[in-house]
Amino acid sequence: MDCIRQTLQKRGCYHAAKQLVYNAVDMSAYVKKIQFKLHESYANPLRVVTKPPYEITETGWGEFEIIIKIFFIDPNERPVTLYHLLKLFQSDSSAMPKKTVVSEFYDEMIFQDPTAMMQQLLNTTRQLTLGAYKHETEFAELEIRTREKLEAAKKKTSQEITDLKERLKASRETINFLKGEIRKLEEEDQIKDH
Repeated sequence: MDCIRQTLQKRGCYHAAKQLVYNAVDMSAYVKKIQFKLHESYANPLRVVTKPPYEITETGWGEFEIIIKIFFIDPNERPVTLYHLLKLFQSDSSAMPKKTVVSEFYDEMIFQDPTAMMQQLLNTTRQLTLGAYKHETEFAELEIRTREKLEAAKKKTSQEITDLKERLKASRETINFLKGEIRKLEEEDQIKDH
């Protein structure tokens, strides 16, 4: 369970930004390095971090996409690239102006058919000893709420489909009844004409 956290604190006209890749597991067991590509206006926009907590701190202003590339110890595993939109301002106008801005994005790395070496590295991970960390976003609660919304939408859609099928059936029965009535009237007209 990996997460990208962006923390911003206002300092005069500029904002300090901390970009962090983290989770509750020590990724150094299988991660060789994490490369952060910042906006080209920064001196040395390509930053490489080789040990936890896999973070960089920089000061600036604006909004740009950070490219985060995760390289693994196993050379046979291809690097994973993540894209994170860094906003150095609060987008919510009702928020407190001096409050720290936090933007967290949940992402998961799923290894399908990992090599034997990577499988061993993944199985030997340990908990981080950097201290407890609390996410600003409760991803478990968010997942539950999202699942509930999806189930409610699925139930509503199924009910609408059932209702529409019943209306279609009733409409077909009405059409068949009216066709029968038209046929009777046409037959009566033919009998009168002869």
